[in-house]
Amino acid sequence: QVQLVESGGGLVQAGGSLRLSCTASGGTFSTYTMAWFRQAPEKGREFVAASTSSGGVTYDTNSIKARFTISRDNSKNTVYLQMTSLRPEDTAVYYCAADEHGGTAYTWAREAYDYWGAGTLVTVSS
Repeated sequence: QVQLVESGGGLVQAGGSLRLSCTASGGTFSTYTMAWFRQAPEKGREFVAASTSSGGVTYDTNSIKARFTISRDNSKNTVYLQMTSLRPEDTAVYYCAADEHGGTAYTWAREAYDYWGAGTLVTVSS
């Protein structure tokens, strides 16, 4: 069983930065596709970014790609999401997810992921 624990959320002013971390325990982290999703109030959970075991990365939109960076440190079983130029509309609970099969074709799909963290809240004030 894989457990994922996110950290790094908090309150930040618009234009600021935050770095989220997600540490996995159990399983073989280096072979997983790891992703970040987010869920704003009264909205569905949406894909943000993913990192495959081979080093590939994907982002939801060009806006996300221009401001956020996903990275991983396999030696620490940790995936990061560096967020810059934050906007009020980035306010959400951010979830880490792991695909233990290491899929690369549907990294944006919630259904591809086997394990989820409890989430960390990011609040961006205007």
